[in-house]
Amino acid sequence: MTDPAPHSAQPTSAVRIEGPWTHRDVAANGARFHIAELGDGPLVLLLHGFPEFWWSWRHQLVALADAGFRAVAMDLRGVGGSDRTPRGYDPANLALDITGVVRSLGEPDAALVGHDLGGYLAWTAAVMRPKLVRRLVVSSMPHPRRWRSAMLSDFKQTAAGSYIWGFQRPWLPERQLVADDGALVGRLIRDWSGPRLTEFPDDQVIDAYRRAMCIPSTAHCAIEPYRWMIRSILRPDGIQFNRRMKRPVRVPTLHLHGSLDPVTRTRSAAGSGEYVEAPYRWRLFDGLGHFPHEEDPVAFSTELVNWLKDPEPDR
Repeated sequence: MTDPAPHSAQPTSAVRIEGPWTHRDVAANGARFHIAELGDGPLVLLLHGFPEFWWSWRHQLVALADAGFRAVAMDLRGVGGSDRTPRGYDPANLALDITGVVRSLGEPDAALVGHDLGGYLAWTAAVMRPKLVRRLVVSSMPHPRRWRSAMLSDFKQTAAGSYIWGFQRPWLPERQLVADDGALVGRLIRDWSGPRLTEFPDDQVIDAYRRAMCIPSTAHCAIEPYRWMIRSILRPDGIQFNRRMKRPVRVPTLHLHGSLDPVTRTRSAAGSGEYVEAPYRWRLFDGLGHFPHEEDPVAFSTELVNWLKDPEPDR
């Protein structure tokens, strides 16, 4: 089936998808960030992963708003409707983007919910700016120190994360991501999902993510954080970041993972609780892959809402 319109050189309006939410831009940490928000109540800030954008949280925006929360999904720096700056893609700066958005929204703190790269940054923000993080929810991503260790010492995780090693090449990964109107994005999402027992990902969903990646400069900006994560391992800035992340997370943490995630092995993610000095809950979704919040949005949202509403989340 051919697409009705080419994806190449999409405008940023392609990511302002209509729904019950409201779109607007906020300024934080020297850049402009696009957000979609819905509901009133305590702030829950949703952070997408690769190769997606804010829309990956479309189901949770509604579920959280219905449950009495102010749900906000932001586009990370360089992605979707947010600014594509030439620099600033190290995790410490990206985490300051996130906490800066919390301040710009006029809130004293937020529950951070991050998937994949968004989860990596949520871990980071909880360590760097603990007073701004009320609770932490991470999906499909180990603690940064655990991630680093697994990528360097676990052959199976190294192989599973082969795409990240491939990102270290100059220019070619960007070209591959946008070739054939972003066809690779669709293949990655299908390959990283669990068995096709649900509607995800259908052609409409894949088309939205392909269009978003074809907005000029997005592919380059989306890859830059992964380049930093690998290239900095032996550099002073990377060593300093890894040392900084030794500081424990001191907010209640919910860690979610798909049992069939082919990108981040369960063994890599499990054990991240050793870096949490607060109630920590591990939840494994049987039969789901790398995108549990989209593969089974009802189960994911139910787990998320119940935990956020629990006044005393157990260890």
